[in-house]
Amino acid sequence: MTFEEFLQTAFSPVNTVLSILLILAVLYWVFTIVTGLDIDVGFDADLDMDMDTPDGQVHVAENPSPWIQFLTFLDLDIVPIAYFLTISLFFTWLGSFYIEAFASFQVWVSALLVFPLFMGSIFLTKLLLKPLKPFFREINHKGERPHDFLGRTGRLKSTIHGNKIGILEIFIGSDPMTLMVKSKGGEKIEYGETVFIVDEDPNRKYFYVATEIRF
Repeated sequence: MTFEEFLQTAFSPVNTVLSILLILAVLYWVFTIVTGLDIDVGFDADLDMDMDTPDGQVHVAENPSPWIQFLTFLDLDIVPIAYFLTISLFFTWLGSFYIEAFASFQVWVSALLVFPLFMGSIFLTKLLLKPLKPFFREINHKGERPHDFLGRTGRLKSTIHGNKIGILEIFIGSDPMTLMVKSKGGEKIEYGETVFIVDEDPNRKYFYVATEIRF
């Protein structure tokens, strides 16, 4: 296959979107490696999760929603979603590329095949990353004692209000960590806001945060 044929296949009507997304993913990782900064990749959803204090590991509560169960099945409570999505996207693009290059399906058939390819890529990514779970658990949870978090600041990775549990990202030195948090007093705090850790749940399952420390 010549380079021109490669480009024609990569940017065919079916593969154009996948190719652009893959290019953006590569640019994201290049930017992250060069600058050391991390572009927010978050989601706003009800998180039925608890945090086990001995090791800081995130666990799913007793009655999680089907969506949370699916995310946990994919190990996304441990593996960073940016890693997972990038690898899944690459496998989807690779499968679609070879189907386009070596099969003569009509455009609509090839487009329909993208969905099962993506689902297959998700499960393949889960299997490939499974041996790395201890590594991701280690870099995400450094085992600091819970009371060490009080007074620290971080950025919310999801909007919280009332009894809704969300994710807070903080840095211990240069190491990122994620904690389960609730809004102190139930006030609404938007995704991306900087907040203070002001209290801890008596059962040590999550922390309380506020946009400012009130005396």
